[in-house]
Amino acid sequence: MAERFELSGKVAIVTGAARGIGYATATELARRGSIVVVVDLDHDAASAAASGLPGTAIGLAADVTDRGAMQRVVAEAVERFGGVDVVVANVGGSGARSFDGLDGDDLEAVLGKNLFSALHISRAALPAIRARGGGVIALIASIWGREAGGGPGYNVAKAAEISLARAMATDLAKDGVRVLSVAPGSTLFPGGSWERRVRDDPEGMAAFVERELPWGRLGTVDEIADVVAFLVSPRASWVVGTCVVVDGGQSRSF
Repeated sequence: MAERFELSGKVAIVTGAARGIGYATATELARRGSIVVVVDLDHDAASAAASGLPGTAIGLAADVTDRGAMQRVVAEAVERFGGVDVVVANVGGSGARSFDGLDGDDLEAVLGKNLFSALHISRAALPAIRARGGGVIALIASIWGREAGGGPGYNVAKAAEISLARAMATDLAKDGVRVLSVAPGSTLFPGGSWERRVRDDPEGMAAFVERELPWGRLGTVDEIADVVAFLVSPRASWVVGTCVVVDGGQSRSF
């Protein structure tokens, strides 16, 4: 069984991997033996993240909302390592916190960061994954794609991302490409939005945690990364198209 959990020699592209859930996922995949391509908008951050991983890794600076940039990332991975086996589309971000602030520009920006970034890297990587005889694509969504919560544009984008993963899973199964999504709950990490909220409003956040989180704390990036690493491994071979929730019981949907 242990052998099936290993990802030795698999080439994994992780977007938004310079910090937070992306970096924790890249680290866990590297520990499992993967060759990791760390993608981030900031060149220095991507390079620093890659240099901190065990095993073989490279950092590439790219705008995930740019189709051409994602094609160049994949081309670099293929040139350097011979192919692509795993994609973890992790980039995301919110926008207006209420409908009064939501306009076309705001929604377009949020869709770009969440939905279209996942679409672009997935489409760019597909020929390389197919050439390997199959692989795995995991889209990092959110519990706010499954139920109300967060900003309205973020809700729309994450719901669309989960739906996209489901559609991709059905269409790409014939090619041996397994697609799924992951829905983290509120997750604490340095530089993240939840850390900022804890710092700016400790009393309000303490009340939020007591009210919303049955385990009495925010999640950690390692708890998300462990699940993602399992899901992209052969041990999760029958997990297809679904959205896997990792939230400590925070969400209320069935």
